Amino acid sequence: MKGYGSMKRIGVLGSTGSIGTQTLDIVRNNRDLQVKALAAGSNVSKLEEQIREFKPELAVMWDQLAAQELKIKIADTNTKVLCGMEGLLELAVYPEMDVLVTAVVGMIGIKPTIAAIEAGKTIALANKETLVTAGHIIMPLAEKRKVAILPVDSEHSAIFQSMHGENRERVSKILLTASGGPFRGKKREELLDITVEDALKHPNWSMGRKITVDSSTLVNKGLEVIEAKWLFGVEPEDIQVVVHPQSIIHSMVEYVDGGIMAQLGMPDMKLPIQYALFYPDRRPMEGKRVDFFKLGSISFERPDTDTFRGLAMAYEAIAVGGSMPTVFNAANEKAVALFLEKKIKFLEIYDLIQGAMENHKVIQSPSVEEILEAEAEAYEYIGNR
Repeated sequence: MKGYGSMKRIGVLGSTGSIGTQTLDIVRNNRDLQVKALAAGSNVSKLEEQIREFKPELAVMWDQLAAQELKIKIADTNTKVLCGMEGLLELAVYPEMDVLVTAVVGMIGIKPTIAAIEAGKTIALANKETLVTAGHIIMPLAEKRKVAILPVDSEHSAIFQSMHGENRERVSKILLTASGGPFRGKKREELLDITVEDALKHPNWSMGRKITVDSSTLVNKGLEVIEAKWLFGVEPEDIQVVVHPQSIIHSMVEYVDGGIMAQLGMPDMKLPIQYALFYPDRRPMEGKRVDFFKLGSISFERPDTDTFRGLAMAYEAIAVGGSMPTVFNAANEKAVALFLEKKIKFLEIYDLIQGAMENHKVIQSPSVEEILEAEAEAYEYIGNR
């Protein structure tokens, strides 16, 4: 490992999910990454496998029964098992850890992220909800504690890379690319009878079920716009979504002189994960490379926000601000769960989000408690419909 730095000690929130497992793939290929702590929801067998391979000192299960089962299964190891929010908070401030990868899905990522920032940990951020709902808390805190928040999302990583070494005050526009999802080009009437199976066929990326549906509604892109506002300190009107079906350009930044920087690569989440873990270094990585001759051409389109209302509603939520992005996010979470359970139709996802947003009385600058209350209110609204 000649020329490489000292050992980096990491913790992974959401280690059994898509981003978590790919993070551990990167650990396998880089011997100067050491796993100190892992956390998962309820997948005992997967977490047991990871514990036996990576030998973390700490493991956390969100589910209490799962934690008890895990404890029994790994009794022969030296890994300490904790559970619930208390466990996640202990993991977040674990003294033996330098970098926390927040790859857990949902609002449960907020409190551990805040705790980790308070403790001075570098954050490799893959949890959208944290900035979407609590950006006004997270970013000033990170600045105050001088903590780096390194984006793991491919688009935000691309923006981050395109700003590297540039004066951020000279940014005029962020161009956030979107694949357009599996239904690109379809009109509203063609989406009336979309099935769960149809929505889960993403053309370019391999992701978890919820985020794949979010990609098909363009809600995911909307959440990314809100995240980009907080991460890069830009106004939403200066963030333009560009549909780019080939997913080779991961995002671009336009500067005041008209120059545009872009980051290109194959659609592979391992690149942004590895970049965040080793920033500012770049490490060798196996995998396919872009072949421009095979590619031939790349194309761009304007997003159809009339059909795919998720993006327009996100801009509306961020314009209102305060607790509204929380409601947008929470209502979507609940609506997508109902769609995946085949209890509602695809287009009803939008109707439920809109209803929850119209029903909500906005709280400006909400505390974490108020954010969680707004989430519960949106859940309740959809649950009672």
